Amino acid sequence: MKHARLYLVLAALAAAIAASAQQEVMVSQYMFNGLFLNPAYAGSHGYTSSSLLHRSQWMQVEGAPRTSMLAIDGPLMNNKMGLGFSLVHDQIGVSRDLDLSGHYAYHLRAGKHSKLALGLRAGVSIYSARVSELRHWDAADPLYQQDIVNAPLGKFGFGLYWYDRTSYVGLSVPTIYAADGRITLDAPDGFDHYFTQHYYLHTGKVFPLGESLDIKPSTLVKYTPNAPVEADINCNVLYRERVWLGLGYRTGDALVAMVEYQISPQLRIGYAYDMTTSRLRNYTSGSHEVMLGIDFGKDLVRIKTPRYF
Repeated sequence: MKHARLYLVLAALAAAIAASAQQEVMVSQYMFNGLFLNPAYAGSHGYTSSSLLHRSQWMQVEGAPRTSMLAIDGPLMNNKMGLGFSLVHDQIGVSRDLDLSGHYAYHLRAGKHSKLALGLRAGVSIYSARVSELRHWDAADPLYQQDIVNAPLGKFGFGLYWYDRTSYVGLSVPTIYAADGRITLDAPDGFDHYFTQHYYLHTGKVFPLGESLDIKPSTLVKYTPNAPVEADINCNVLYRERVWLGLGYRTGDALVAMVEYQISPQLRIGYAYDMTTSRLRNYTSGSHEVMLGIDFGKDLVRIKTPRYF
């Protein structure tokens, strides 16, 4: 009965999440928080970088995603390797997922001014579902009487990341394998795992427009089996190496406006607003996302003028 209850709840949650193509967390300011997409991003700067981000998606929609994220990474061994750590708390409906991951990258020289990094991610997700809060017809049904509390699930991912000072190309599978047998045990045939691989291809390039302006188009293509391919298409403009202004479009979902301000070489803040373009627009005023970045390192000022990604 316990395993049957787990299966029914997870099947319902999986259906809800698949509808929005969002098992892995989704953010709009990913181009300044690459570790959330790709473990090979770790150590790609010559200094230690950290960021805090919170996203409230689909305001006014009950049970809509709420995501809080922390990431920190830095170089080792004369920039030959990178280490990172990320913490993500994701809330969708009655489900809660606390993800703690370590990231490792090895950086190879790929040209005079470019590098290719190979990255690995390993971590654990603490999964919970407050089943008792679900609305259902039969109040006495035992399937809804016991919550899922702090079920640990191992996760492993992989990524590739080529970059130079003004451009990058990355390919990653943040969760290539999840040890989720505990929550799918005794499930019917054909339901042998809960977490599904998400494939990300992300790229961007900076073009100078003059002494005061730089423009950076970027895109993120997301593929999940049995779901439509989704793409984020963005264009950001950097003014006087301090202010980023950007617009984007997420296919089938939203128009995005974003701004980032470099307060100092160590501190930056950002905000993004998603205006929903799907049928959800009749029920929500959109999504909001705030970001704070703090960087460290004795050579930070010399290395980081400006930071493009």
